[in-house]
Amino acid sequence: MPRPVQQGSSSNTSRSGTSQGARPPAARRGGGSGPPRGGGPAPLRLVNPRPRLRLVAVALTLVMLAFTARLLQVQAVDASAYADKAAVNRYITVPLAAERGTITARDGSALASTVDAYDITADPYLLTPEQTKSKDAPERAAELLAPLLHKDRAELAEKLSEPDTRYVVLARQQTPQTWRQIKKLKDSKPDVLAGIYQEKHAKRVYPNKELAAPVLGFVNSDGKGGAGLEAMLNDKLDGENGKITYAQSGGRQVPTAGVREQPARPGSDVELTLDRDIQWSAQQAISDQVRKSHADSGYVIVQDTRTGQLLGMASAPGFDPNDIRGAKVDSFGNPAVQDVYEPGSTSKVMSMAAVLEEGKATPTTAVTVPNRLKRADRAFADDIDHPTWHLTLNGVLAKSSNIGTILATEQLGKTQKQANKVLYRYLRKFGIGRPTGLGFPGETNGLLARPGKWSASQQYTIPFGQGLSLNAVQAASIYSTIANGGERIEPTVVRGTTGPDGRYRPAEPPEKRRVVSEKTARTLARMLESVVSDMEGTGTTAKIPGYRVAGKTGTANRVDPKTGRYHGYTASFAGFAPADEPRITVYCAVQNPKKGSYFGSDVCGPVYKKVMKFSLKTLQIPPTGAKPARFPVLAGKDRND
Repeated sequence: MPRPVQQGSSSNTSRSGTSQGARPPAARRGGGSGPPRGGGPAPLRLVNPRPRLRLVAVALTLVMLAFTARLLQVQAVDASAYADKAAVNRYITVPLAAERGTITARDGSALASTVDAYDITADPYLLTPEQTKSKDAPERAAELLAPLLHKDRAELAEKLSEPDTRYVVLARQQTPQTWRQIKKLKDSKPDVLAGIYQEKHAKRVYPNKELAAPVLGFVNSDGKGGAGLEAMLNDKLDGENGKITYAQSGGRQVPTAGVREQPARPGSDVELTLDRDIQWSAQQAISDQVRKSHADSGYVIVQDTRTGQLLGMASAPGFDPNDIRGAKVDSFGNPAVQDVYEPGSTSKVMSMAAVLEEGKATPTTAVTVPNRLKRADRAFADDIDHPTWHLTLNGVLAKSSNIGTILATEQLGKTQKQANKVLYRYLRKFGIGRPTGLGFPGETNGLLARPGKWSASQQYTIPFGQGLSLNAVQAASIYSTIANGGERIEPTVVRGTTGPDGRYRPAEPPEKRRVVSEKTARTLARMLESVVSDMEGTGTTAKIPGYRVAGKTGTANRVDPKTGRYHGYTASFAGFAPADEPRITVYCAVQNPKKGSYFGSDVCGPVYKKVMKFSLKTLQIPPTGAKPARFPVLAGKDRND
């Protein structure tokens, strides 16, 4: 069989395609787009990275050089300029004033309270030419603010121009309406008033104006008590101030910058023993009488005989603590505890207490009273010339005889020196020459020399109320002691306090001291009834229909505080009711009445009657209904109607 021709086979292969193992033409040329061997993806060739890295490194270097240059500029070249700009936008700290405690009467009605007010302050730095681009910014701001703050324009401009400070006070305790007006101006003229701010600083107000003003006192422009209870209790009322720190920019608070606040702690509320209605009645009565008599001044004290609490403490003339600028400086005190004067015949009740307690006489003991009594270097007299009186000891008190009182107190010792020592001891027990216990600023203890220093005349004048001195609260306390069965209760005016925690704390109980026995006190009360109810008594103007009234008149020579010499008179009346079951003591004194009568019965008797009637009605104290059992006034009679 013939073999296939090999050449022909090659020829067929060449026509139909490449033969096995043959390389395509493109592969031989080292390129082309034909698929690689085996059909997989073609391998990638990476571009050289070095040029790009060099570019990034150069860019970063340039950025760092720019930051470094800027940092050098800020911290070295332009440091002061940028510090000044930063100072405009910084955190500032301002105080938060604590709300002052309220002072109330015993029924809770406000006598002194606090309302919203603002201190207007400024940052002088924000008004400098550098910040405002104006040389007269302080003057322009002062011109806008002066009419609203009622301040002198030059004074405001000076404050707004103060160097080296970021804080000045332009006006204190302005109303919210004033601040709203300033804020409106500030919004319209931010370039001039950007540095004007407000700080909340509550304002003290006295809703009853003059009522109890000498007792309450006032708060000064710094928010501190300036007189009276406001000063005496300032630490309790004042509280503790706080502070707030916030960011400000261009004179405005930055709301998103955060605030750090230390809250203020409010002061305590103080409740007084004063009855607002009784205080009003007492103040009206004494003010009317001082005007009517053309007197220098006057006071009325109303005291609860059982507790020692003062229900009223009124003085005239007074002042309005809401506007102390219109008041006289010498009227800011509390004359009921600051004025010292000789009491006159209201003091005789202490002499009688000593005589009765020592057992030297009884109310019916006969006392012969001549028209003149020679003692020491003078002849003593009563307020009127009279024939020889034949009185009882009760009659001596009822007719207010100076001579009869001297004769009675001489029985206190075998010698006058011994009698003086005994009387001195009782006067001290009644509180003469001692603090009242109230603790008011400027309070006087009165004057009572030791008996060894009494002059020849003083040892005879002191028994009837000349040669010693006291204040009005001390005088009222004498009669409250008798009304309370012979036990003296220290007068009080603060009933309690309510702290920031809301807890009420009653005041400390007052001190008590036995002065005379209950028997002596009851006897004295009956003797004092004769002064008012007996036709021979000097206090008939104080009668109150339906009530048994105990009282005593006083008319003393007055020492002029300016000259130190006797000039004019002190008229007074003291007593309590109901006489047989005492509840209320009222004391009145008027200094230097110049028109009409100057006798205590005429000047203060009607005041006593008016205030006592009102107090009995207000406290709903009914008459006891018991008939009085009066002692006789004239010697030799069983009773004197």
